[in-house]
Amino acid sequence: MARKQLTDVACSIARATDVFGDAWTALIMRDVLLGCTRFDDLAQDLGISRKVLAARLNRLVDEDVLRRVRYQDSPPRHDYQPTEKGRELCAVLLALMAWGDRWYGGQDGPPLLIRHLDCGERTTAVSACAHCGGALTSENTNHEPGPGGRAGPGTLVLAPMIEARFTGGESAREAGGGRA
Repeated sequence: MARKQLTDVACSIARATDVFGDAWTALIMRDVLLGCTRFDDLAQDLGISRKVLAARLNRLVDEDVLRRVRYQDSPPRHDYQPTEKGRELCAVLLALMAWGDRWYGGQDGPPLLIRHLDCGERTTAVSACAHCGGALTSENTNHEPGPGGRAGPGTLVLAPMIEARFTGGESAREAGGGRA
C-alpha cells in the first residue's frame, strides 16, 4: 500500500515529514552531514538496500536537500553534498539526537557527543526563543493561525481548535464538531 502524501496538508510539520519523515532519510542525512557522502559508503554504513538508498537519495536531490557531485566518470560515481536546505537539517537532527539521548541513551550513555567549535565546549541542542533566548516547551508556548493555515486533510479538527484558542471562542470539540 502506498503511503499517503502530506504535501497538501496545511502544516509545516506534515510537509517536512513528507520528505524527511522516515528513519532511512534521517540516517542518510546524519551520515552525509557527518561526511559519509558516497553511495557505496552510505549503503555499507547503514546496511540499507541499494534500491531503498537510491530512492531516498533521488528524493533528497529532487527536493534540493542534497546535490550530486560527480567524482568519477567511468563508471559515473557521485558524492552527495548537502545544500543550504540540507545543512539546515542539522538543527533538527541535533534536537532529535538530544531527545533520543535523554530517553533512549541506555546505561552506557549517548553514543555520540557534540562539541561546539565556536566555544570548544560539549553541548546538546536546545529549543530556544529567537527573541529572548528562553526555552521553548509545550507548557510555555501557544499557537496562532498563520497566513497559510486552513482546515483540511490533516488539520480538520486541529485548525478550528487553534483558531478558537486564538480568538477565545468555542473549539470544534466543545461545539460538538470534534470527536471525543
